[in-house]
Amino acid sequence: MRKGSVHDNMAFDGITVANITKELNDCLKGGRICKIAQPESDELLITIKNNGNQYRLLLSADASLPLVYLTEKNKQSPMNAPVFCMLLRKHLRNAKILDITQPSLERIIRIRMEHLNEMGDTCEKTLVIEIMGKHSNIIFCNEENMIIDSIKHISGMVSSVREVLPGREYFIPKTQDKDDPLKLLTSREDEFYNKISSLPMPVYKAIYSSYTGLSPIMAQELCYRAKTDGDMPAGSLSEKSIGDIYVNLISVMEKIKNGDFEPTIIYDNNAPIEFAPFPLTIYADKNNKRYSSISELLEHYYSEKNTLTRIRQKSADLRKIVQTALERNVKKYDLQTKQMKDTEKRDKYRIYGELLNTYGYNAQPGAKSVEALNYYTNEMITIPLDETLTASENAKKYFDKYGKLKRTYEALSGLTLEVKAEIEHLESISTALDIALQEEDLVQIKEELIESGYIRRKGGAGKSKITAKPFHYISSDGFHIYVGKNNYQNDELTFKFATGNDWWFHAKKKPGSHVIVRSEGKELPDATFEEAARLAAYYSRGRGQEKVEVDYLRKKDVKKPNGAKPGFVVYYTNYSMMIDSDISNIQQVL
Repeated sequence: MRKGSVHDNMAFDGITVANITKELNDCLKGGRICKIAQPESDELLITIKNNGNQYRLLLSADASLPLVYLTEKNKQSPMNAPVFCMLLRKHLRNAKILDITQPSLERIIRIRMEHLNEMGDTCEKTLVIEIMGKHSNIIFCNEENMIIDSIKHISGMVSSVREVLPGREYFIPKTQDKDDPLKLLTSREDEFYNKISSLPMPVYKAIYSSYTGLSPIMAQELCYRAKTDGDMPAGSLSEKSIGDIYVNLISVMEKIKNGDFEPTIIYDNNAPIEFAPFPLTIYADKNNKRYSSISELLEHYYSEKNTLTRIRQKSADLRKIVQTALERNVKKYDLQTKQMKDTEKRDKYRIYGELLNTYGYNAQPGAKSVEALNYYTNEMITIPLDETLTASENAKKYFDKYGKLKRTYEALSGLTLEVKAEIEHLESISTALDIALQEEDLVQIKEELIESGYIRRKGGAGKSKITAKPFHYISSDGFHIYVGKNNYQNDELTFKFATGNDWWFHAKKKPGSHVIVRSEGKELPDATFEEAARLAAYYSRGRGQEKVEVDYLRKKDVKKPNGAKPGFVVYYTNYSMMIDSDISNIQQVL
């Protein structure tokens, strides 16, 4: 069964549109339009009053991100309203919303409205929102289904399938031969089997290619629920396997028919990776967050997606600086380690010198080697000689070699430790960049890179204002847990915020966050220890590993050596536990 590696985004499939349609009907049916704005060239913001409440409906036909949802946020409109907006205002101001429907499971929403024309007669109009990627549009039609106007004009030069222009008849283009899956509720199972099994493609693809409104991820979900590998050829599956998929598809269609939705966002490593109108069992091992409203979900999902994209863009320069410095230091460390290995011969040369001083008289003039008893090991060894030198001159030569390697070793010992510490420091900054979720988190990381000499402070600019705060969680037993987002916060948490009897956690020998549990003089329950350890594992380079070793001890036993880099500590007595990095059930304080 295909699981976990699925990347086919749910996006706006027909099931999501069904969820939105139900929500809009529940909130807006019977309401009246009081305001229409067009903040962007391909976007409308319509304000509706209904049952004493005011709603804002966002309709976007953006080619890269078409959206429909209710929002509380207002948007700045242009000084002069576009022509399409003026037309809608003329016809629809104070119009009553009769109903909101979705044809079949198409990615289309129809808002049917009633208004009075200039003669005072009652008329019907329909606003059609087509959520179809780059073909998305908002189309205004009269009661004869003729297009009055649209937010995007599509001529025959642009599309051979359908023109979207004033005066043309509106119809849904049949670009693919797909059936309405809701009709399966009144059809026979063998029809589904015959349709799916006849297609020469993986079964999950056969499902979404045969029925409207089903995304690739939804088709994978149906296969997963039926315990069938979605990548298996459809024609190779038994009647029972396809029957199990059918049963699960019918179950989903029943939920849609009954309006039984549970909007859910799936998170991986704190980042939203998927959403769906109900929980996806294919992602049962991920963090799932439920919402009471699909509009609230969509606003959160795309806002978080935008934030993460913006953070990745903003942090790109910092990442490059850190990566370049890391690569340079790793090369330097590898070279130094090789040179250190070469100095391991130094004691051999010292012993050769000593033994030649003691037994050199046994060496024959012009000999290429001499046998001598190594009094350190009580074994006979052969000492190579330069036949042009005397035994004492050979001894001096070996002592000189020893002295040179000893000096190299002593110099490298300090340098290698420094470079290793710098690598660890840069890796910890790299981990902090992975953890950063907001722009203010990057300010502190940049400040650390400036103070470490990797970035030059511009002009006479002073130290940046720091507003980022550590992550804050509450354990299932009610204990407060704090997680540093970067090295400065780690230092602050451990040495200024925490008291001596608080507990301190950190992933063993891995760059990561300091985690502090405020004990408040109480004994910590086992569950709190485990939750704090999970947070330490999650906010470390070990995130995603099956098990991570985490050290924990009282904060009073954690020390910071003089002159140590930010975030660096030492400790000599500690406990350890192996734990996973799943923090999905730990409550975060936002």
